Amino acid sequence: MIRRMSTEVPTEYFDGVTEVVVSPRAVPHPTRAEIYTLGECIPLPLEQEAPEAVQSRVVLYHGSFLALAHLDPSFDWEREGWETLTHELRHHVEWRARGDDLEALDRAAEANYARQDGDPFDPLFFLDGDAPVADVYQVEDDWFLDLVVRQVPSAVRFNWHGKRYVAEVPPQTSLPAYLLVDGVDEPPPGDLILVLRVKPRLFDLFRARPLHQGAVQAVSDTRDEVP
Repeated sequence: MIRRMSTEVPTEYFDGVTEVVVSPRAVPHPTRAEIYTLGECIPLPLEQEAPEAVQSRVVLYHGSFLALAHLDPSFDWEREGWETLTHELRHHVEWRARGDDLEALDRAAEANYARQDGDPFDPLFFLDGDAPVADVYQVEDDWFLDLVVRQVPSAVRFNWHGKRYVAEVPPQTSLPAYLLVDGVDEPPPGDLILVLRVKPRLFDLFRARPLHQGAVQAVSDTRDEVP
């Protein structure tokens, strides 16, 4: 279906698109229940500074389409497929006009690779990622929930895909901290990380604090509100 639709789109929209692929994944929205990401335009690392050098991969998530079809018997695969494909291609055209934003995303992706490999990295790199809602950032397949705190809390409450969770913070945690979250019902394709940090102060520019990295187990929160 997607291959056929691609032939119906003007060819200039595909300038710089390396491929259009269908992934089996389901990608849940980070905060809203029953909402899934149907597709993404993923910018590739820049090899040249010229905007016309920007390249992207367009990915449509079959698992997300399937999840929505299960929720809504009237789900129109043809219409949603076409709208998703053309929407992501428009994103690609916009990326080609915004080289600075792409460079920031490239820096964030490189820092995230360093994090995954256990190498040193800038703890605030995720702020250059995509932010679909306030204080929630995406860098490739990984999601970062940004929490500015005065001190290390005993527990953290947060929303993920429309559900409330609470996670106890290990007593040895120091700030800033990256806490890998396990236990949410519909995890993202990559990591889900709680970032605990204090509000930046002037002397922090001259004396960086060591980053604590750990893990937490999330469970359903029965309280009425999530701060």
